[in-house]
Amino acid sequence: MRAYGGHFLLLAVLTTVTALLVTAVPRVADRLTGQGLREQVAAEPVARRDLTYTTGEERMPGSGAGLVANRAAELTAIEGRMPPAVRTTVGQRWYAGQTGFTPLRGPGLTADKGLVDLSLRAVSGLPEAATLVQGRWPAAGGTADGAIEVALADTVADPFGLHAGDRFTLNLPDPGGEIRTRRPVTLVGVFRPTDRTDGIWDALPSMLRPTPPQGEGQPSQIVGFTADAGLAAAVAAGWPVSFGWRYRISPERITAGQLDALIDGLAALDRTVPAGLTLSQGVDVPLRRFAGSLAAARTLLAVIAAGLLATLAGLTVLAAGLTARRRRTEYALLRARGGSTGALLRRASAESVLVLPAAAGVGWLLGGLLPGTGAPVRYVLLAALLATLAPPVAALTGQRSTGGRADLLARRAGTVRLTVEVTVLAVAVLAAFLLRRRGLVLGDAVDPLLVSVPVLLAVAAALLALRAYPWPLRLLSRAAARARGSVAFLGTARAGRAAATGPLVVVVLAIATAAFCGVVAVGIEAGRDRAASAAVPADALVSGERFAPDTATELAALPGVRAVAPLLVESSLRPYADSVGRPAAVGETQVLLVDGGRFAEVARRSGVPVRLPAGPGAGGDGTTPLPALVSPALAAELARAGLADRAGARPAWYDVQGNRLPVRVAATVGQFPTVDPATDRFLVLPWPALPAGGPHPLVPTGFVLATDGRAVDVAAVTRVAEEGQRRHQRAGAFAGQDRPLPPQVRTWSDVRAELGGSGVNGLLVFGFTTGAVGGALLGLLALAFAVLAGARGRGQVLSRLRTMGLSRRQWRGLLLVELTPLVLVSVLTGALVGALLPTLLTPVLGLPAFTGGTAVRVRFEPGLVAGVLGLAVLALGFAVAVEALNNRRMRLGEVLRLGEES
Repeated sequence: MRAYGGHFLLLAVLTTVTALLVTAVPRVADRLTGQGLREQVAAEPVARRDLTYTTGEERMPGSGAGLVANRAAELTAIEGRMPPAVRTTVGQRWYAGQTGFTPLRGPGLTADKGLVDLSLRAVSGLPEAATLVQGRWPAAGGTADGAIEVALADTVADPFGLHAGDRFTLNLPDPGGEIRTRRPVTLVGVFRPTDRTDGIWDALPSMLRPTPPQGEGQPSQIVGFTADAGLAAAVAAGWPVSFGWRYRISPERITAGQLDALIDGLAALDRTVPAGLTLSQGVDVPLRRFAGSLAAARTLLAVIAAGLLATLAGLTVLAAGLTARRRRTEYALLRARGGSTGALLRRASAESVLVLPAAAGVGWLLGGLLPGTGAPVRYVLLAALLATLAPPVAALTGQRSTGGRADLLARRAGTVRLTVEVTVLAVAVLAAFLLRRRGLVLGDAVDPLLVSVPVLLAVAAALLALRAYPWPLRLLSRAAARARGSVAFLGTARAGRAAATGPLVVVVLAIATAAFCGVVAVGIEAGRDRAASAAVPADALVSGERFAPDTATELAALPGVRAVAPLLVESSLRPYADSVGRPAAVGETQVLLVDGGRFAEVARRSGVPVRLPAGPGAGGDGTTPLPALVSPALAAELARAGLADRAGARPAWYDVQGNRLPVRVAATVGQFPTVDPATDRFLVLPWPALPAGGPHPLVPTGFVLATDGRAVDVAAVTRVAEEGQRRHQRAGAFAGQDRPLPPQVRTWSDVRAELGGSGVNGLLVFGFTTGAVGGALLGLLALAFAVLAGARGRGQVLSRLRTMGLSRRQWRGLLLVELTPLVLVSVLTGALVGALLPTLLTPVLGLPAFTGGTAVRVRFEPGLVAGVLGLAVLALGFAVAVEALNNRRMRLGEVLRLGEES
């Protein structure tokens, strides 16, 4: 072992790296998975993280304190009935009881303050989450005169000029509207939230601000806090009351290991809601989405890990074989002195057992230092066993002595090799065919067929390349033989007879793993760009209700805005069979009106990578059928109904904002920017030029904006959009109706960050980085083996040629000519296999889970081509350096004097 310390050290390092990979990768993946899961759940709106049980509002006269106490006790009882996986994730919990809104009157509420309705609410934990500004907290059901004690937030009391000590009367009207029940109310305290980000306030916004009147003559609405006894007094007096129990899922309590159990537990909650209660929850939606992404990420990670482990296994076999070849004379001498095959195996096994299990243990201990849950120790034991068996098995073949030239002998022994190569190629093709036919089987266990196909295809491609590349080199060698100089002839002749099959297969496998990671990573990033561009085909997208027509001009006047295009979106429209309004047998449709020219200009100025379908042309004046882009599902329905045919004989009619527009199908498109990919029936129309002064002018419901490169000022855009909504509401038929919802402003950068900044993205980055860097480094190491495999023969040739007058410069040229084909073939074959593997495996890898449902198109980008060429140059320089170092160590002059077996 001391004599061959370098060989055993190499085997020990490879074993340690293998054990470290088997141990560390699952731990890091588990930690990143848990971190991504917690981040995704925490990023969800709080309403989605709450499990809320509610009752309907009803009158319960005569119930009082007993009812309220029983309802408050159900906060613990409901949680106790939850499945264990759900119950362990509950962090905060709250109970609330609330009366309906009823008129509030009092001396402090003067006429200039308008009408006010009050709702009494009892909430658990509220006094601990707030600080008193005036007075005290409500403590009893009422004062000596029967008044209910109430506390208001300062943001509610101040606008109405209310103070602690004010007295009011709460009126309860009967179904006919006449006031028959009155109850005095005393404002005993004014409070201020200690921390507005505390979870208790997320579902209580009405306690912190008054709800403004919804129309002319309508009252403002405020919510006051009271004690349970105060709520009981109101219930006993006949006030309608409802109850709610809210449980918040805490991201810190969720682990990746309990994800499936948590999803199943939430599904069980939906099926077992107690009678009289309503459950509202949405946390299962992001959890299911994360579970789908996690399954796809684990599949990718398994493919990458299989490539790296197969490469390490190949390197271990090469290292064991190299050791056996160096000790061939020793093994032959042992057999000549009477040693049996068993004795030889025992000797090699004893040496291996002393080193490699300990090296595997070191890798296991190093991997155990990382946080997370690792793979079972049996995988480390299996890796240690296989590594320990490699040197004894190699010793059985290393004892055979071969005379003569190994490269020519390898060419003559072609039957066995050809049989093996044909078998490997057939198995690889059959496995790939079966995988494509069967598809991906998702689950916690690794799919053996999926992880074996990339390895088999890489090995098969390497064998084909090794069979093919000597032929052009031999032709080149014949041409070089007729030219002057010996460097090109000798170099191409030796390169064409290279027999380093094993090392080159490992090089191809390693480089294929690295290229696979790079190609898939680039494809996912490009898919996320397309997904963001489909959702926001500009720098910003404004969506809301109807806007005043001059809103586009106001938006264009904002600093940095270069172009604006209006959009009009109408959902759930059903077409008519004629202009009279006869119904058609066609389902609901989402209709999108765009100004095609301005829309394309905004997309172009935004620099967003979006490809717009060919526009249907000009909109006309709305009296002739408008050419439309139609989804395939809607086009089929229209065809079955005999409407909107391409000839325009029977157009379909859609009522858009009071304007009945004829429509014909100009083309079918699978998707269109701003249209939700889940929408399967949509229609895109050009903006028609309706007659000026018509009864129903078309007004936009959204805009797309292009800026001059600076970040979008979301606050300014929102302000202008809100003003546009209010102007439209005040201008026409919508005046006096309910206030419109605030407009939404989404930027392309925000959508892109959402796609790439949460969930399993950290796990993907780790997998791709590990695969690319590890594959490249292991590929260089395998290339070193390939160089060392023929180093002895090259050393003897170079030694003889140097004595015959070959200069040092010619020697370097000969070395480059001989090694360049070896390096280029291995690196380029591996890169080609790595680029083609995603194309083959994309349908079964589930990559759309990482791009918001957008299909991933795998392409070999120019940057990856440059990276592969750079890696090839680096590999060539590394190979030359290894050969030069080995020649310097071997001392070429001594090689010549000592002979063939030096």
